Amino acid sequence: MGQTYQSITINASPEKVWSTLRNFHDMSWAPNVITGVDIVGDAASDEPGAGRVLNGAFHETLREIDDEGRTFSYSIDDGPSPVSKDDVKNYIGRVSVQAGDGEGSAFVEWSSSWELNDEAAAEFCHGIYVALLSDLKNSLE
Repeated sequence: MGQTYQSITINASPEKVWSTLRNFHDMSWAPNVITGVDIVGDAASDEPGAGRVLNGAFHETLREIDDEGRTFSYSIDDGPSPVSKDDVKNYIGRVSVQAGDGEGSAFVEWSSSWELNDEAAAEFCHGIYVALLSDLKNSLE
């Protein structure tokens, strides 16, 4: 099974970070990575089943959201190689926001797991998630 894990500490409250991330249809906080978000389906941005297509290529679906625990999970249903539906199976991403060590800081974890194409998908996803977390930090601090 392939997997990747990234984390970052952000000098903003966990509540502020969570309120930014929990909107599955808004990734305006990541202007260096995400050039477009197309909403798919009728589900609200904080409702399981919400769909989006990122940059015209990554088809994703919100699977679970937990406001109390400040976590959500999503699937990548299709995308470019090496994360296309022909390259990987059961791709699940997870995002978690917790209180950081410093007062008023947040610790954000972004992990994912999948079956097949382990090394290529891990290398590809790692760079994207590091860039997303960097953009999140820059937008909130």
